[in-house]
Amino acid sequence: MLGVVRQKMLGQSLPKIRPVVSVLRSYSSAAKQMTVRDSLNSALDEEMSADPKVFLMGEEVGEYQGAYKISKGLLEKYGPERVRDTPITEAGFAGIGVGAAYYGLKPVVEFMTFNFSMQAIDHIINSAAKSNYMSAGQMSVPIVFRGPNGAAAGVGAQHSQCYAAWYASCPGLKVLTPYSSEDARGLLKAAIRDPDPVVFLENELLYGESFPVSDEVLDSSFCLPIGKAKIERVGRDVTITAFSRMVGHALKAAEILEKDGIDAEVINLRSIRPLDRSTINASVRKTNRLVTVEEGFPQHGVGAEICASVVEESFAYLDAPVERIAGADIPMPYAANLERLAVPQVEDIVRAAKRACYRSVPLAAAA
Repeated sequence: MLGVVRQKMLGQSLPKIRPVVSVLRSYSSAAKQMTVRDSLNSALDEEMSADPKVFLMGEEVGEYQGAYKISKGLLEKYGPERVRDTPITEAGFAGIGVGAAYYGLKPVVEFMTFNFSMQAIDHIINSAAKSNYMSAGQMSVPIVFRGPNGAAAGVGAQHSQCYAAWYASCPGLKVLTPYSSEDARGLLKAAIRDPDPVVFLENELLYGESFPVSDEVLDSSFCLPIGKAKIERVGRDVTITAFSRMVGHALKAAEILEKDGIDAEVINLRSIRPLDRSTINASVRKTNRLVTVEEGFPQHGVGAEICASVVEESFAYLDAPVERIAGADIPMPYAANLERLAVPQVEDIVRAAKRACYRSVPLAAAA
């Protein structure tokens, strides 16, 4: 039932969001368009076709073809042995998935939303993430936990949390956060092929977005490296780091800033753990300013870790205090007007970048 409600809600909310396609992205020969949903579906299809050990399990992934239609057509093609509908028991099927990975299979476990992964967090942290270390490297756990993460639209505090910082704090896990169709295809393929457990954080509001893809991206052998960020827009005045849906916000903010003579460099993190510290620090050493953007809570967040890395490695290069943009430090409100205030907006990024470039009155002075 939740899947049906979310599907209707997704259809209503998607027309309000448009991808930022006018900004330099460094896509090669990007003449074709593909939605993030189709990118994920094709990546799953190709990896299941290439490796009989790969299988998908979760609520509504089979007969209903996925709450967000990510698994559309896979049950018909691969059958119920490899596309397995589960009861509503995240702790149960996550544990089964980890056990299957112990025995050499490659499960892809779908959570209808990552908020429900809290029911399975013991298996993710204690069973999946630590087994390789505790077995002295004798046991690998090739499993992917994937599904929508972060704020959607009007689903309240219990269904709107970002888990990037939660899972990225745990040694033994890899945490990936795709933004574009290229990210979705390349990173999901990398996650499935990886011998370690991967938490793959998608975004519900990006599923219907279309992005340009090259022939290289559409090739079945295409795969992106885990732990490598992408510079979506080259700039010289300020570095903006973001992941998932916030990359689009950062790119739009960069367009606005350009009109005011501020040339922003936008980094799509792609991977939260491992974090591409070298790309971030190299950019900051060039621009001398940093703005971090994330949807999650500000305390102990991804932005805080990036700030620490820059202070440790590039402090002497900073010409201004680091600016952190994050979600409000409160449970997500249900009311639409309050929900908007609780999630970072494009104008928040613009204001932060201007403060970093000394183009506006600092917050302390304004107060």
